[in-house]
Amino acid sequence: MKLVSFEIGDAKSFGCVTSDGIVDIGKHLGARGKGLRAYLDDWRALLRFEAYPADHAVDDVTLLPPVPDPEHILCVGLNYKSHITETGRDTPKFPMLFNRYPESLVACDTALIRPQISETFDFEGELAFVIGRGGRNIAKSAALEHVAGYACFNDGSIREFQRHTTQFLPGKNFWQSGSFGPWLVTPDEVGNLAELYLTTRLNGQEVQHARLDDLLFGVEDLVAYISSFLPLQPGDVIATGTTGGVGLFREPQLWMKAGDVVEVEIDRLGLLSNAIKDGD
Repeated sequence: MKLVSFEIGDAKSFGCVTSDGIVDIGKHLGARGKGLRAYLDDWRALLRFEAYPADHAVDDVTLLPPVPDPEHILCVGLNYKSHITETGRDTPKFPMLFNRYPESLVACDTALIRPQISETFDFEGELAFVIGRGGRNIAKSAALEHVAGYACFNDGSIREFQRHTTQFLPGKNFWQSGSFGPWLVTPDEVGNLAELYLTTRLNGQEVQHARLDDLLFGVEDLVAYISSFLPLQPGDVIATGTTGGVGLFREPQLWMKAGDVVEVEIDRLGLLSNAIKDGD
């Protein structure tokens, strides 16, 4: 099942994408004032809506990030072996974590904003997953039971702000600098993550390509580690880190600029596409 959050007219809702369009699950549930996050702890109960006739054509809605209002967005640094190699840094013993905030993320087909204060706007294609059933101290063996789905993620980074200190937060939270989507694919459609490939393209040219089995800390590791110190909530987003090939470590360096189009594609999860435009 492909779950989406969207706007149509002045209304916001959520639903699932089928071959005919979008089934407006929020409307059918009478979920006024509630978004997808409220239903992720029992996402299997939403599977029945795939058999409903479509309520909207895909082109008639404006997509939002699959979970527009997560309680937590946690990102992992240095989590692909190829990226660790290109940075020249030591392999982390534990996941290297930092926060993003909802204001920093946009949906598929919404422009990413390059702030005028910087020219070092870099791409980071990633796999993200979303928590369904929350919990604390979740065992690694039970971790996948707490995942509601997977999506593409672009951890757009303003590199000089990222490097102001040892803390990454400023460079990772510029307004509308990252993206998430186009939808959330439930685990029953994804299968074995290790078999999937992630590809990032800038203006149609491949700049990153890796199989997901190159992850140092996988989904199970991250759920177990994070839940040992932070109670995970339904709708929490965890971005698992980027692979090698980022613009910072290229010769010459490669930055995103106004007019560019960046795409992150993962097998079975879809394609996340965003144009770049200048901000203030």
